[in-house]
Parts: sequence; structure tokens; C-alpha cells
Amino acid sequence: MSDAEDSLSIIQDNLGYVFQRPDLLELALTHPSYAHEHPEEGGDTYHNQRLEFLGDAVLDFLVAAWLYRTYPNFPEGPLTRLRATLVRTTTLAELAREIELGSALRLGRGEEEGGGRDRAANLCDVLEATVGALYIDGGLDAIWSRMEPWFQTQAEAILAERAYVDPKSRFQEWAQAEIGATPVYEIVREEGPDHAKMFTAQVRVEDEVAGRGRGASKRVAEQAAARSALNRYAYRRP
Repeated sequence: MSDAEDSLSIIQDNLGYVFQRPDLLELALTHPSYAHEHPEEGGDTYHNQRLEFLGDAVLDFLVAAWLYRTYPNFPEGPLTRLRATLVRTTTLAELAREIELGSALRLGRGEEEGGGRDRAANLCDVLEATVGALYIDGGLDAIWSRMEPWFQTQAEAILAERAYVDPKSRFQEWAQAEIGATPVYEIVREEGPDHAKMFTAQVRVEDEVAGRGRGASKRVAEQAAARSALNRYAYRRP
């Protein structure tokens, strides 16, 4: 068995699924840098980006439908934030590591030497591409029957830590419970031209500046300030 065939076998074992069309899995594992350096294997466009596009949409739907069924008392806002946390790059990259997709990635030499095999963006992309390949080969059940237990575990951990709640809401909850005060936000600086402004926000609790943050909008800057406050102030105060 060749190294490529061995890699495909390991991934299928980890997934608990045997592809009817193993070429789909091979395509899912092919990074654009590899296709560019090996046009003889299928051309410069023989890489996983189209499957990634498909898998991203399929996974977003499956996670949303599962959250809707699993948490019937959650309103739209928390469901949206929980879904975003579950399908963000770092979360999907961790799932890719568990399936060992990184070790099976087909990378170009430069990407390989640059640490691309463990780069979160590459791992997220190959996970989504693998989902796309699973969907074409076996349908929605082939995906979710294998991935639901993992997402269940992740969702429980996220809910336990309230990591799905945005930083402003988390800091407000903490400040009101622990200090009896509501955080106050203000924009203290605006920089750059109108089409590319950067804002600096600060958040105060009573008379103390609890955190500062920057962002391309006032909302993003305030969220960054709240995150700073959570890291530097809330969790360290006795």
C-alpha cells in the first residue's frame, strides 16, 4: 500500500466510513499549494477549495438544525452565538486534529516547510472539504452520525464556560453581580480616513477604567474593551 493509500485508509478508519469514491477524499485532502506544484496530477485547479465551499454550507446547516432541536428554549441570539463558536476556525481545526487530517494533507513544499500541516486555517479548510466529500459520497447522515458526538461534547463545554456569550454581556453580568455596577463604554479615539477608521473604546466600572480595545467599528472596539476587562480585571478581582 502506498503512503497516499495508507493516509486515506487511516482517515476512513478515524471517520468510521469507507468512501465509495475515495477520489473525493483525496481531493478534500489536496491543498491548493500541492495542486500548483503538481499539475500533472489533475491540473492547477485540482484542490479542495470547491469541496470546502460546499462543506462549510453543509456543516453550518447541520449544526444550526441540531442546535434548534437540542436547545428548544434558547432564543435566536444565543443560538447564533453558540453556532458561531462551534463552527469557528479554532474549533473545527481541533476536530481536524482528532481525525488526523493534518498528517494526511497534501501540501506544496513551501506550505509544508512553513508549518502548514498544523496551521489552524488549513485544518479548518480540510475539515470543511472532508465534510463536503462526505456529503457527496454518503449524504447528510454520513456526516452527522459521525460528528454529532463531538459537537455535543464541544457544546456542553462551551455552555459550561458561557463562552458563547459575547464579551460585553459577560462583563456586564459579572460587574452587576460582583460590584453592583453597570459598565459604561465610551469611544476615546478615532483614527484614519473615513473609509478605514479605527476606533478605541474604554469601559469603566464606577470610577475605574476596566479595559480598552480597538476595532474597525465602535461595536467591535467596545467588545474588545470588554474582553480586555474580562482578562485583566474581572477574573482577577477577589
